[in-house]
Order: sequence, then C-alpha cells, then structure tokens
Amino acid sequence: MSADGVLLGRRTVTGSGSGLVAQLLLALICGGYAAGAALGWGSHELALFMGDFGLSLAAAIAAVSCFFYARGRGSRFKPAWLLFSFSSAMASGGNAVWGWYEVILDEPVPSPSLADLFFLCFAPPAIVGLLVLAKRPVSRAGWLCLALDSWLIGGSLLTLSWSLALARTAHFQGESVTQAALSLAYPLLDIVLVSMVLALHFRRATGSRSAVNTAIAALALTVLCDALFTSPLLRETYRSGQLLDAGWFAGSLLLAYAPWGMRRVPESPPPPRHPRTPSRPIAGSLAALTPYLAAAVCTLGILYNVIEGRRVDRVVVLTGCAVVLALVVRQGIMLVDNIALTHELAQKENHFRSLVQGSSDVIMIAAPSGILRYVSPAATGVYGREAEDLVGAELASIIHPDDLGRVVHEVRRFLAAPPSEEPTTRIECRFRSGAGDWLNVESTVNRHQGGLIFNSRDVTERVRLQAQLQHNAEHDPLTDLPNRALFTERVRQALSGRRTTDPGTAVLFIDLDGFKGVNDRLGHQVGDELLILAAHRLQDSVRAGDTAARLGGDEFAAIVLGDGNDDLTAREHQVHEIADRLRLTLSQPYRIDGNDVRVAASIGIAFAEPGITPTELMRNADLAMYRAKAAGKNRVELYAPQMQADVVRKTELATRLRTALHDGEFALLHQPVVHLTTGRVSAVAAQARWRSAQGILFTPAEFLRAGDDSDRTAELGRWLLEEAVSHAVERARIGHPVPVAVRLPARRLLDKSLPLGSIESLLSRHGLPSGALMIELSDSDPRASLDELEHRLIALRRLGVRIALDGFGSGYAAISALRRLPVDVLKLDRGLVEGVVESARLHKITAGLLRIAGDLGMQSVADGVDVPEQVLALRAMGCTHGQGMAFSGPLDEYRLRRALLAGTYPLPDGAAQPVLTGSALPVSGLPVRSSRPSPGDRIPHPSMPLDPLK
Repeated sequence: MSADGVLLGRRTVTGSGSGLVAQLLLALICGGYAAGAALGWGSHELALFMGDFGLSLAAAIAAVSCFFYARGRGSRFKPAWLLFSFSSAMASGGNAVWGWYEVILDEPVPSPSLADLFFLCFAPPAIVGLLVLAKRPVSRAGWLCLALDSWLIGGSLLTLSWSLALARTAHFQGESVTQAALSLAYPLLDIVLVSMVLALHFRRATGSRSAVNTAIAALALTVLCDALFTSPLLRETYRSGQLLDAGWFAGSLLLAYAPWGMRRVPESPPPPRHPRTPSRPIAGSLAALTPYLAAAVCTLGILYNVIEGRRVDRVVVLTGCAVVLALVVRQGIMLVDNIALTHELAQKENHFRSLVQGSSDVIMIAAPSGILRYVSPAATGVYGREAEDLVGAELASIIHPDDLGRVVHEVRRFLAAPPSEEPTTRIECRFRSGAGDWLNVESTVNRHQGGLIFNSRDVTERVRLQAQLQHNAEHDPLTDLPNRALFTERVRQALSGRRTTDPGTAVLFIDLDGFKGVNDRLGHQVGDELLILAAHRLQDSVRAGDTAARLGGDEFAAIVLGDGNDDLTAREHQVHEIADRLRLTLSQPYRIDGNDVRVAASIGIAFAEPGITPTELMRNADLAMYRAKAAGKNRVELYAPQMQADVVRKTELATRLRTALHDGEFALLHQPVVHLTTGRVSAVAAQARWRSAQGILFTPAEFLRAGDDSDRTAELGRWLLEEAVSHAVERARIGHPVPVAVRLPARRLLDKSLPLGSIESLLSRHGLPSGALMIELSDSDPRASLDELEHRLIALRRLGVRIALDGFGSGYAAISALRRLPVDVLKLDRGLVEGVVESARLHKITAGLLRIAGDLGMQSVADGVDVPEQVLALRAMGCTHGQGMAFSGPLDEYRLRRALLAGTYPLPDGAAQPVLTGSALPVSGLPVRSSRPSPGDRIPHPSMPLDPLK
C-alpha cells in the first residue's frame, strides 16, 4: 500500500472509531434512562422530575446541537436543521411547562395549557424541515405527485386511526370542544408527520445521507411515542417518568446526534471493483408501491368497521373516497408521464440509431465469448464486407494472427481494470477486408453488459503516411540510402547489441574526389545522377547485414559488421581489401547522358574498440578519410590515434592564429632576389613569420596549412600586402627603390574579400610607382577559373603590377596558365632546383622549362637556390635570377637595408662568362657597384649564423 493509502486508512479508522464511541455512549445513556423509567426511578418525585425536566433537557440538547450545526454549514440543508432546532425547542418548552405544574407546583396540568401550545408547535417545523431535505421535483407534475403521495399516506393512516381510536375520541362525553380539538390535533399532526416521513423516505437528497437518515429515525421514534400517547388506553394510565418517556428521550438525543455523529465517515466512498447496489431497485419498488399500500391501509380501516359490525363512519367513507380519487388522479398523471417518456425514449432511440447507421466508423458489439452480436452498416464501406455476414462470426476470425495475441492481452487487462479508473481503451490492429487484404484499424473499446463495444475506423492511409514520413526522416531523398541519423543509430545498435565485444566491426567514410568539378563543369543535374549511380554501386557492394548511407554532399559511409574473427591483423587486412575494392568500384567511369564521367574515392576506416561511442567511431573514420584526401586522394587510410592528435594540434594552432594578427605576433621579412650574372639584388620577396606568444616560431607552411581556406588566411594576405607595400615605399624614400614580390594564391585574387579596388587604392594611397609591385601567382589550385583570373590579371597589369607565375613546373595546370594568363616572370618550383645538379633527367626538364621562358621573352627566377653548384648550373641553363640560401635567407628590415646598400652578392667562380644574354629585372635608380662589396658592407653568407627576427 502506498503512503497516501496508509494515511487515508488511518483517517478512516480514526473517524469510525470516534463515531463508534459516540454511538455506544448514546446507547448507554438511552438505556440507562429506559432502565430507570422501567424501575420507576426509585421515588415518585424523581420519576416526575426525570419524566418532565429530563425530557426538556434532552429536547434542549437537540435544539442547541441542530442550531450550531446549521450555523457552521453553508449548504441548502441549513434551513432544515434550523427548523429541527426550533421543533426541538418547542418540545423542550412543552416538557418544561409540564414539569412546572407537576414538580414545582405539585398540581395536575390543566387542559388546555401553555404546554399544549408548545407541543402543537413541534410538528409543523419538523414537517417543513423534512420538505427541505427531500429531493425537489423538477416539474409541476412531480410536485402534484408528491402532494398526492402525502395525502394517500396521510388519508390512509387517518382512516385506520379513525376506525380504531379517533372515532371514540371525537365522541368522548364530558369534554369541552377545546379539549376534544386538542385530543384530535395531536394524532392528526402525528399522522401528517408520519406521512411526510414515509413519503420523503424514498425522495431524500443524496447529500449528508447518514445525517438525514438519523434525523428521520429520530422523528419517526418521536411520532411513534406520540401515537402511543394519544391512544385512549395509554393516556388514561399515563404518568410522567414511565417507560413511554424513554422513547421521547431517545428520539431527542438521536436528533442531537444526527448532524455530528456521521461527520467523519466518508459520504462518498470509492466504488468497489464490482459494485452492487441492491437497495436501489428495492427503494424504487417501494416508492412505486406507496400509493397502492396506502389504498390497502384505507381499505383495511373500512373492513375493520364492517367486521366489528359497526356502522361505517362518514369520516371513514369521505377519507376513503378522497384516497381513491387521489390514487386515480395519480395513476392518470403517471400514465401521461409514461406515455411522454415512451415517446421521448423512442425519439432518442431513433436518433442514436441514425447516428450509428450514418457514422463512418464501424460500431460492433461483441459478447464475452467473442461472438459479434451487432455490426453497424458502415462495415460495408470500411471493410468491404456486409454487416449481416459479420454478425455471429468470431471477432478473432477477422484479426490478423500476428496481432491477435496482443489484442487478447489488452482486452483482458482492460476488463480486469476498475471501470472508474479506465472507462475505455484503444486498440490498433489489422482487420481482414472483403478483398482479402489487411486494413489497419484503430478501435475505441467500451464495456457493455458484460461484453464490449468496438468503435472502429480505418487508419490504413494514416499508417502508410506515418511509415512514409518515418522513412523520409531516416533516408536520403536523392539516393534513398539511410541518412546520417539512421546510420548513427545503426552504429549504436552494432556497438550495444550482441556484437559489443566484437572488435571486427568497422566504419568506412567515403568521399568522392573531383565531384565538385563535375558539378562545375557539367551541372548539378549530372552531379545528382552521379550520386545516385554511386549509391547503387555502394549498396550493391555491401553485405546484406551491413549498412550503406549517404551523410551529405558527396560523402558516403558504410558499416561492416564483425565476423567474430579474433585475429585483428587478418580482420584489418580483410576490411582494407573490401574498402579497396569499393574504391575501385566507385572510381569506374559513370555513363551519364552519353558521356563518361570519372571521379575517384578516398576512404577512411576505423575499427570499433571496447568502450567506444558511435560518435567517436564515426569521427575516427572521418579523420582517416581526410588523411586519405590529404595524402593524394583516391586511396584508403586506416585510422591511427596520431590523426586525432594532429587534428587537435591543428585546431589549437588555428585558434591561436585568429588572434595572432591583432596581438602583433607576425613579422615581415624579405628575401633578396639576385641576378645570376651580375649578383645584383633585383627584387625582394616578402614573407611572413609568426613567433607566437609561447615563443614557438612557425613557418608559413605550418600556419597557412592550419588556417587554409579560412577568413584568417585572407586577413593575413591583406596584412602581408599592406605591410610589403608600406615598407617598399619607405625604402624607396631613403634611396632603395627595389621592387617587392608578394605571393598570393589565385583563388584569393578571385575572392570577394580582396577586390581589385583594394589593390588600386593601396597603390594610390602609398604612391608606389609602376613596376614596384609584383604578384607571385600560385598555379596549383585547379578550382580557380582561368577566364576570371585572366580578366583580373589584365586589370592588375594596367595598374603597373607585374605578374609572376609561382611554382612553375609543379602543377598540372602550369601549361594552361602559361598559355592563357598575362605572365611576366616564371618562378621555378623549389623541387626542380633541388635536384638539378644530381639528376640528369631533372636537369633536362629544368633546362627545357627555362628554354620555354626564354622563347616567350620572360624572365625566370629559381626558388630554393641554396648551394653555389646550383647557381652555376642554373645560369648555364639560361636562368636569369635566383632566390635562396646561396645568397641570403629572409632578412628583417635592418639587415635588408644593409644588403641593398651593398647592392651585390658574391657569385661562384666563372660568373664573368655569361652563357645567355638577358635583361635584368627592372630596378629603378639602383646604383651599379662592383661585383665584390667593400669590407664594411659584407652581406651575411649561409656559412654565417643568421636569425632574421633579432
């Protein structure tokens, strides 16, 4: 039992215990009074005192009790208890006057006296109080029937009483008219009171039922004692203090107890599980038989006179006729009322029959055995089966076998539940239609006379729509593969199910290399067709228990469940082979609109480990896939913990890079570009270095890779260009007007964050002369449109900006860029320069590229010239300029000005014999000096220690 149930049980027991104690005390007091009255109280004086003032005290207690109870209640029964209080007060006053004569004055009570007035005022308030407690009729016919019922009871009792005793009382000799009237008034008022008690017993209101019952019992006991007192036989021998007084005494105390004794007992206890109310039909039967019982009593009164051989009294005849007339009128009223009720019931039945037959829902009534007793006509339209064919069939015969067990279990649970707690239930199952297929049906089930009522409707379309919505929420709309949400759930199931301890489960992340180029060249329609075909290939390549999914864009994924193999090395090799075959399958040409479209696939693999979460496993596969793309694409990579460490380091580096520019952690350095024939400084290449606040020096390759394709990289490019132009202007002002070269990726020139107008405004703001700025264009990005880039470079050349093609010889689009773009200088890639001395093959390639530059009339710059042998080889091949540690590393502004002041760098032996004549890079106003600097203007040599940031 719950805590609330225990508490409720304690309160109920406490209230019942208090009521029981009060009832026992009341019984003891009444029993003691009755015992005293039966024994004569021991003396005549005490008997008179207890018979008069004892009854007065009991009635006074009842009056006070009812009065205080009425003051503390605000219900509509308050007037009734006030009237009962007044009635008891009248009884108390009558007994007090009676005691005044018998006990105080010691003389007989005169007749009539003030006591008679008090006693006569006892019945009318009690009668009105009973009317207040009664259930009020709702119509005039109801009020008329109530009056007729009261007269039937009262008239019948009057007839019987008159026949037995009142006739002799009315003809008593020697009494005055007043005395005779008083003798008749008492029994007549008691008859009216008894009539009201009987008539209202079956019409009492439901509120405070226990208190009302107790009050009625108290008044009935009082009326019974009054009836005995009015009997001539008892009245002649009555003396105060006799046993008859015990009845009045008990009636007064019972009325005093009525409003308080049952106060703690719950008036509306919760109904039992199977409530049975036999009293209700019995009460209704007695109420219906009341008029006939009254007529029977009246007939008995008349028969008594006939049997005794007396002449039938006119009062008996008139009263009997009045009772019969009232009975006839009442029966007429009931007949009219029954006709109206029958007509109303027929209308309601037709109304509900129309609702049932016209409803689109199917209403079925099933017996406890499961046999269908009624099926509404809607079954024809909903189930495609005639209602008559279903009546008499078993409900189980039309339910899908897979759903039958669940339906039976739910019905049994519903029938076992209390109706007050669960009046209805809802069941969804499949019903067999007339066409033989199965319909999804939702039924609301109610109890009905031991059986069940099913209100069913066809929800097949709703179920299909829900299934379709669920499918759409879990699948990619283009390829119909599971999406990221469903794939994540499948990974979670694989990690939490029976394969939890199986380390062979692997997740593959797949990215289509070159898909963006397909979209750009052929359009998104072709790109969508390619994704659909790739999804079909992926779906056909995985096993039945595995899952392939599209995560978004051109990214796919697959989960390969483990096979229980404990050899991890063999399992890794097996999954790697599966991934490699999948890579080859996805890399095969796709036939779309008569064209062969090619893409490659980069695949990352991650294996499940004990305790790993689905998010972590998918992240590991994603990292492996990006490592495959970074390593050259079209390959398979297996996840290693170092990949996560690299990502963390790169993320931290990118985070610090965001604030490095604003914190002034970047420094601008320049590396001289030297003419290979004269040794003169023809230009300087601007470079950025980052010394972080932690003291770590990062090269451009490190921090640019960390912030690649980010807003910080664009901001760094703008800063580098601004600083390089500003320093170039300052150097020209002091007499060193050497051109400055700034390296910018091609996509940055096309980026909206670096519009053409910004470079123009930069040049005009600083007053940099024409030819003093060179843009080193990277050709390694195939995403840049050559058409847009050509227009942009032509516009820059009109501003006097010279264009250099950086990294020439390393990118696949170098020849296309050389053919399309307006280029002034070719800058050989460092990879061609490093092996030009050792490798004869590379020597021929480099010589061929330099020959192309010479034939096109372009100047050439070799990047990464670190040793004298490279200087000799490059100059022999026709290279005009060099940049590298063979001359100088990157210099800060102070060291750069010293180098410009010297003007030339020493060249290896044989420098006086030029092989190929070519003009030098334009240097405006640069003084020509001898090939060897003076001792005071020595330039740092690679053999000398150099820290350009000091």
